[in-house]
Amino acid sequence: MISVRDLRAKAERKYKSYLESVAAGSDFFPLEMSVNKKPSGDLADFQREIEGLIAKSKPKIGYGYQLEFKRVQTKKFGTQDLPSRIFFEYEYDFLKFIIKQSEVRLFKKNLARIINKFPELIDWTVRYPQKITKHNDLWDDLLKVCQYFKENPHSYLYIRELPIKIHTKFIERNKGILRELLDLIIPEHLNADTTNFEQRFHLKSKENLVRFRILDPKISTQYFSGVNDLSMPVSQFAMLELPVRKVIISENLITFLTLPSMSDTLAVFGKGFDLGSLKYADWLHATEIFYWSDIDAHGFQMLSQIRKYYPHTHSFLMDRATFDTFYEGDKGTPSTQTHLDRLTPDEHALYDLLQRENLRLEQEHISHVYVVGWLGEVLGS
Repeated sequence: MISVRDLRAKAERKYKSYLESVAAGSDFFPLEMSVNKKPSGDLADFQREIEGLIAKSKPKIGYGYQLEFKRVQTKKFGTQDLPSRIFFEYEYDFLKFIIKQSEVRLFKKNLARIINKFPELIDWTVRYPQKITKHNDLWDDLLKVCQYFKENPHSYLYIRELPIKIHTKFIERNKGILRELLDLIIPEHLNADTTNFEQRFHLKSKENLVRFRILDPKISTQYFSGVNDLSMPVSQFAMLELPVRKVIISENLITFLTLPSMSDTLAVFGKGFDLGSLKYADWLHATEIFYWSDIDAHGFQMLSQIRKYYPHTHSFLMDRATFDTFYEGDKGTPSTQTHLDRLTPDEHALYDLLQRENLRLEQEHISHVYVVGWLGEVLGS
């Protein structure tokens, strides 16, 4: 036999469907609840269950569920009056029973405001009504933000700069729900190629910095007053116009800092898989690029990545001869990636060895004299 506690749990599970009906404007009441008609326990337990159901029903306390009984012949207890129907007749009865009256009042208010302000969200409100209740206290500010973006879909401002009367941290804390809403409100304006909130909705964001050294003293003197070690945002690095013909990308800071002076050459500190930041610098297509990383599986994966943006990239001191000359028995980080499309046959043969046996030669283990000699031989510097 169903208990009051079980009935409350079942009613609470109906709450989402109720909210959906409110959003859709469809009828929901009377709400029928399933009845477990099988008596449980002994006769005393059975009678207590029936008395408990009756005691908490609407006729007794003024709200909640209604009971209808049917006289049946049971095998265990003989002739008994068992509940044949349990139902909530009106919305008030249901909400008071599950203690949701205040939440629903605010839900209905917010629902009306959302639909009135943005009719394009009607289907969303029907599908996700509990997202409205989850953010019940935030809709004043959520709608302010949505209205601003609808009127200014390409502001190119930092979030802090947006002229919206809300707390600075509000958008930061609510990016998830705002993205859902804005995807539906301004679909023709969003940048669908990224999930980053700022980039998706044309805002400025905190950019990665590119650190680079001008290895040609003439260029550093002419363009940067002799300063040759600089860092700047990715977008500004992409705008550089320098008479550079060769670019060396080094993944190790010390080897990056100890590269010697070379004519027409610039060195970039790669910082591992942050290499993606360099893909926006179109001027690199007109340069000869040399990539230098640890000789290990991840190093070749990053070489393959940079060639995705700049296919003409050469590997630099990532060959079998260099590995055999300086390898000291170190192990790398295991990798399960078995094939890289952008490696040469010789590079892939070495990658297979490194990946299979988990070997690693760090850049710093290659002597500086060897590096300088290679630069002189290959780059003519």
